[in-house]
Amino acid sequence: MVLPILGPGPRAQEDHPIEPQFSNATDAQKTQYLRELNTSFHRIVRGSGGQNKDRLLVLPSEETNNAQHWLDDLSTTMNSLHDRNLVATVHYYSWYPFSVNIANGPTYDATAQADLHDGFARVHNTFVAKGIPVYLGEFGLLTSPYSGVVERGEMLKYFEHVTYEARANGFTTALWDAANDFLNRSTMQWMVPEMKALIQTSWRTRSGTASTDNLFVSKSSPITAQTITLNPNGQWFTGLWQGDRPLIPYVDYTVNGNQLTLTADTLTRLAGNRAAGVDATPEVRYSDGVPWKLFVRSYDKPVLSDATGTTDGRTVPTRFNGDLMANVESTYADGTAAGPASWTTYQSFDNYRADYGADTTTVKADFLKSLKDDAPVTLTFRFWSGATVIYHLTKSGNTVTGTAS
Repeated sequence: MVLPILGPGPRAQEDHPIEPQFSNATDAQKTQYLRELNTSFHRIVRGSGGQNKDRLLVLPSEETNNAQHWLDDLSTTMNSLHDRNLVATVHYYSWYPFSVNIANGPTYDATAQADLHDGFARVHNTFVAKGIPVYLGEFGLLTSPYSGVVERGEMLKYFEHVTYEARANGFTTALWDAANDFLNRSTMQWMVPEMKALIQTSWRTRSGTASTDNLFVSKSSPITAQTITLNPNGQWFTGLWQGDRPLIPYVDYTVNGNQLTLTADTLTRLAGNRAAGVDATPEVRYSDGVPWKLFVRSYDKPVLSDATGTTDGRTVPTRFNGDLMANVESTYADGTAAGPASWTTYQSFDNYRADYGADTTTVKADFLKSLKDDAPVTLTFRFWSGATVIYHLTKSGNTVTGTAS
């Protein structure tokens, strides 16, 4: 298989992904330029002799995008070449607000799911349904998968869905892993075994998930029953397990439709002495597929401390107390967005880094340098437990001062 090298794509840390783009060009010009590039590539390879006369050649859409007009352009080019040994390629990095956790999009919600389903359907109908194979040459998220920008369970839901939909639509797939994010090349071990299991299982069936993979129990309040929504994805619920021991229906938990409720007594037992963080990891088991792991987490409300630093990045001492940060809303006093993205008050979560081991939150330089001088900013840190913490920032020249509410 021969791939043309077409220049860098949108992810700065990657080297030469196959994503053709033409800056400062109209759509008509982009169509023209890519058609010239693809047809020239085809002509040169086919004319070079040997096995190149009939080997598979992979041609990309503009930006390897699945928008219908770019797919139609590529389809027109491929039809004009009258060559049975061509493969269409696109890439997929999910619905943008989810992929980078911006605009209050921390979950793999119905909009993100529809973006995947509809995009893959367009590709299938344009190519696969007409006998043209499709290579999903890259898929992933636009953030490092285990950076905390996208929460672990939400990430797993996405990868389960994308690999299943790809197979259902007849695509061959390649997971983009530029920095040992998924597979440690030295040990050949997957960073999260469930990821490998979900991908492999999705080649034949779906795995069930749930509305969350975290069950937060307060360290300072009485523990109450908690209900989550099961997402069977075509399977059926078979039980809730803790290690090698099945929990007991109607005693430890109840199921009403797709609502799974763990009793207060069960959560109390699982939480044990309620040490901050993960206390137990029961799992939901379905009739097929990979079990869905739940994390019982004891927590207190997080606390951020006053700190002063520079616009090169500022570290805020943070007692997470077992909680996990979900996203951050940032506003000026008049309610407008503060940060690089003027169109949303929820900036990309990549502007922040929660280090749970060091008990610090880093506010990154790109965010700080985008702020107006001497204009107080309110940061609302939102956590997966439902807790919120208000923090105030003021930039003055190269100095940034932060105070807790």
